[in-house]
Order: sequence, then structure tokens, then C-alpha cells
Amino acid sequence: MTVLLALILLPLAGALALTGLRSNDRLATITALAVSIVELLLIVPLWLAYDPGGERIQQASSMDWIPAFGVHISFGIDGIALLMIAVIALLVPIVIGALHSTDKLPEGRSAAGFLALILVQQALTIAVFAATDVFLFYVLFEIMLIPMYFLIGGYGGARRQYAAVKFFLYSFLGGLIMLASAIGAYSLAADELGQGTFDWATLVDVVSDAPASTQIWLFLGFFLAFAIKAPLVPFHTWLPDAAGQAPIGVTVLLVGVLDKVGTFGFLRYCLPMFPEGSERLAPLVLVLGVIGVIYGSMLAAGQQDMKRFVAYVSLAHFGFIAIGIFAFTQQAMVGSATYMLNHSIATGMLILVVGIIAARGGSTRISDYGGMAKVTPILGGMLLLAGLSTLSLPGTNSFISEFLVLLGAFETRPAYAIVATVGMVLAAAYVLWLYQRIMTGPVRGDALLGASPGPGAVEAPEAGAKKTIRDLSVTEIAVLAPLVVLVLGLGFYPKPVLDTVTPTVDATLTAVQER
Repeated sequence: MTVLLALILLPLAGALALTGLRSNDRLATITALAVSIVELLLIVPLWLAYDPGGERIQQASSMDWIPAFGVHISFGIDGIALLMIAVIALLVPIVIGALHSTDKLPEGRSAAGFLALILVQQALTIAVFAATDVFLFYVLFEIMLIPMYFLIGGYGGARRQYAAVKFFLYSFLGGLIMLASAIGAYSLAADELGQGTFDWATLVDVVSDAPASTQIWLFLGFFLAFAIKAPLVPFHTWLPDAAGQAPIGVTVLLVGVLDKVGTFGFLRYCLPMFPEGSERLAPLVLVLGVIGVIYGSMLAAGQQDMKRFVAYVSLAHFGFIAIGIFAFTQQAMVGSATYMLNHSIATGMLILVVGIIAARGGSTRISDYGGMAKVTPILGGMLLLAGLSTLSLPGTNSFISEFLVLLGAFETRPAYAIVATVGMVLAAAYVLWLYQRIMTGPVRGDALLGASPGPGAVEAPEAGAKKTIRDLSVTEIAVLAPLVVLVLGLGFYPKPVLDTVTPTVDATLTAVQER
């Protein structure tokens, strides 16, 4: 068994083990955390075995599934898939470790059920990034909606059912459209080779030679599915509802990893399989990307709910990623590929900090807080660092990605790059506005005044302030520490990530330019 297959199967085995622990939340949490840590440790040999200068698809394995239709259970990774698998392996133990600090499960719901769904979600998401059979990718693309549906609908906020159904229907419909295009690609392969296939490498060779008109129609099927998943404007409306209603840990995985399946799909499927279709429709995607940057930034600045704020911030970031991919330069595409990782780190940290704040104050409304840094200075520092990474301050991990996107896009699409630069200015405004409202000034707001003290609480120093709120515990600091290290470490030394994705980006660009 390869390390890649172990990464897919281990969380499934862990989820199965949790089904017998529904009456013991503490043991279920310890078991899930142990499984997720072993999963993270398995990333080390996977990363060390990956050769950036070798074949594009590595750690490959395949077995027949439906031979009559040329369908296989095939897995393998390239540099971009490796980054996405690594980041989900990192975020899951962090989410589990932060569970008691960020989320209170609904009455009658067990931690074992929640954590089992988290582990199933992890396994399916890794499998999606690793799939090298297009039909298998489609099946996993749809199946991975199921645990997320139950995580939102079973453990979310007051409007969780509405948010879960909306999330599911949007993504499911996008997947069906993609299936139609996949069948079209299969038919082209059957006409060309005498036998249909869903093998990704074979379809890249065959479909990329199809007439431009055919490529455009097939591209649109895949693009719509990925644009909904990413999401891009105007296919984004499910995201604020889902992120706003989902538990904090689920939001981390939804915004930090699942959404990347869309941008990953652009790079893995749309560009290599439909190079001429991608080039013909690139202006449309660039327009949507620029609109997403500005629109997302403006809506983020006007939000009163912290979780919806993060959702709209992510909408702006996905606009940047789309611009970098469809600028068709190495710098911009490398920027987008690394942005997928760095957005996961920065946004994951921001969501967790927001969740801790909301758990302390019992509210996600920004207006319910003020002056919190006076009583929780470490928590305030964490929010500031996560915010600075989100706005791509030099010295944080996101800076190099955003810089490369704009630098590369300016070479071929200067107008789009210039307009997108406005998003950087808006990002500084809305992030600093959030921090100022919540953390600076006198202690104020319904969430911080009038509550009873909790264990280890620190009393607010202002005269007449009734609220006491505790700062981060040692455990909470330990949970956030890996993200802090990555924000600063990749900010000053991004070379390992750049070296990993650049050969994959070069192979993608070569596939586009040779057609």
C-alpha cells in the first residue's frame, strides 16, 4: 500500500472506530485527534518521496473499477495536489484540538458523530485531490458533499438546514454539468482511439486536439462546476450562508480546503484538457475574478457578522487566484497555486480566532465587541497576525502569492492587474477595521459587559466594566502555534513551496502553449 492510499484509508478507519464511542465524548475526541496526528505524520514521507523534477503524476496506483467503460480507481499526486493534501492533514488536527474552544455541539449530538464526519470529509477531500480518473473525480466530487451537508445541517446555527441544502444543491448541480462534459470527453476519446476512457492523461492528449468550438463547450461544463465550488461571482451566494451557519471547525475546512477543489480543477482539468477553450474564455474568467476581488472586498467591509466577514474576504481571494490562473504566465500561475495553500493557512487561522472570540462572548456580531485586547492581549495578537496575513502584509505567507499573481498578470493582462490592485487597498481597510472594532478602545459591547466570570477569567480594568473574559489558554496557544509558524515561516522563506509547485505549473503551461 502506498503512503497516498494510507492517507485516504486511515481517516475512514478512524471514523469507523468512532461509531462505537458515541457515549464517551472525551475518548472520541482523543481517538480522532490521534488518528489526525498520525495522518499528519504520514505527510512527511509523502513529501520526501515527491520529486519536483520527476514525472508530473507520482505515487500513482490504479485498479479496474468498471472495465467496460474504461473506468479505474486511480490515484496520484502532482505538486499542487501535494500542497492541498498537506494542508488538510494539518488543519484537521487543529480543528479537532480547538473544538472545545470554538464550538458547542447541539443538544443530543455526540462528539463522536461530529468527529467521524470530519474524518470522512478529510478522506474524501484527499481522494478528490489525488484522483487521476475523471469519472472517479466526478464521483468523489459529489460524494464529498454528503459529510459536509450533515456537518452543516446537523451541527450548525439557527438556519443550518437552509444553508446545508443550498450548499448541496449548488455543488451537486455543478457536478452534474461537469459529468455531461466528462461524457463528451469520453466520446471524443472513443472516436479517436476506438475505445472510450476516463484516464486523465489520455484525455489530455486526445481532447486538447479537438476543435475550438468543441473545447469551449466542454470547458464550460467543467468550469461551471469549479466556479461554483471555488466560488466565483456570481456563483458564490451559497458561501456566506454556509460559512455563517456552519460550526467554526467545519467553516475552516469548507473555506480553507473544500473550496480549493474548484481552483485546483481549473489547473488540473480545464487548462490541460481544453487549452484553446481556456484561452478563448480567459477574458470572461478574468472579468469574474476582478469583480470578485472588488465585490468581495466591499461586502466584507460592510459586514456586521464575523463569520460572514471571513466568507466575503475569501470571495475576494478566490478572485485573485482565478486572475493568476487565467493570466497564463508562470509567475501568476505559481502565485495562484501557492495562494491556494497560503489562503488556507491565513483564513484557517482567522476563522479559528473568530470562533474563539465568539465562544468567549457568545456572539458573532462585530458590534458586540470592543476593547477586547485590554483583557485578552494574546488573543488580540493572534487576530492581528491572522488579519495581516489575510491582507498579504510583507513578511507574512500570503504576500509572495499575491505579489506573484499581480506581477505575472501585469505582463499579459495589465488592466485586470491594475484593477485587482485596488483589492489590496480595500483588504487593508477591512481587516484593520475589523481589528479596530473588536480589539481597540475602551471595553464595550454586549458580549463583553455583564457576563459572569469563568475559570481563569481576567477582569476588565475599566471602571464599571462588568465583563470578565479569559485570554488564550496554553492548549489554545499550542493549537494555533503551527499556523503562526507557517504564517511567519513561509513569509520569510517560501522556497520549499515554490519549488514544489513550479514544475507542475510549468507542465500545465506547456500543455496549453503546445496546442
